[in-house]
Amino acid sequence: MATLPTKPPASYEDLLRVPDNLVAEIVDGELYTSPRPAPRHSQAASVLGGDILPAFHRGRGGPGGWWILFEPELHLAANVLVPNLAGWRRERMPRLPETAYFELAPDWVCEVVSPRTGRLDRVKKLPAYARAGVPHLWLVDPISRTLEVYRLEGGRWVVIATHGDDAVVKAEPFEAIELELGALWVEPAEPPQP
Repeated sequence: MATLPTKPPASYEDLLRVPDNLVAEIVDGELYTSPRPAPRHSQAASVLGGDILPAFHRGRGGPGGWWILFEPELHLAANVLVPNLAGWRRERMPRLPETAYFELAPDWVCEVVSPRTGRLDRVKKLPAYARAGVPHLWLVDPISRTLEVYRLEGGRWVVIATHGDDAVVKAEPFEAIELELGALWVEPAEPPQP
């Protein structure tokens, strides 16, 4: 029986050849590209980051002590991942690295899922984050208007809570503040009438 030739794992050079209008990631040796987030996905990430940043990154109305960053490039083992948001406790990472990427796994990641990225986020990236030891993960779905909160326990993701619609929630690891989920969701624009 003949064996099929195996495809070599994707390299960082492969990733660099991807056009700038796409988000490129390497997960388990495969190169994945996605279009830039749609407006409703950008809105959800921006509002969520805008709520968390003052309280945890800057310490205004919250405890501070975190670096909260939009779309950081993470180099976790052989994976190159770009979550929508990520956070590091400053006690673990007192200073930002000088590199354009992060090798230290975050303490929290947030993926804003879309029909295009949902499968990649759930099937490939969640296990990669677990293997890297990321302790907290959120999945935000602006179409189904949900926030899923996960905690890593024994190397496996455990769903801590699922919230939806216009709920006001406290979600770990940021339970020191309330988040108004209704502010994350934007209804699509009405098509122009002829």
